Amino acid sequence: MISTTSGATSISLSAEVLYRMSEVELLTAYAEARRQFAEKKFTRDTHRARLEWMRARMFVGGIGGVTDRNMAVEVSEEIARKGQELREMTRDLDLLKVDVDLIAIAIRLRGAPAANRAQAEDLEDESDGHGATTAS
Repeated sequence: MISTTSGATSISLSAEVLYRMSEVELLTAYAEARRQFAEKKFTRDTHRARLEWMRARMFVGGIGGVTDRNMAVEVSEEIARKGQELREMTRDLDLLKVDVDLIAIAIRLRGAPAANRAQAEDLEDESDGHGATTAS
């Protein structure tokens, strides 16, 4: 049920397969997808914070004026590599969120209220100022 491609774990089920699953299997898939999403979001946020810390430390440790220090941070290969990793993690997180939403839609089509509660939790998470789509 869960496949791994290019380092990203995602659930590769079509809408038809999800709709034909038993309720227990569907809820299990939903719980697994939510767990994976939470783990990846935590990992991504941790990497984002480390990257910001590295930028700040490099800026403070630099010499010259503000412009010179900003340029040193911007041209750093290590910062650029970490930024690219962060963008890839964000893309993987977004793809996993699509899987979670697809499963939630299948649950809602059956009339189960479990997805509605989880969607309310998602709205609360997104309103805390840590959007998943912005990465530097």
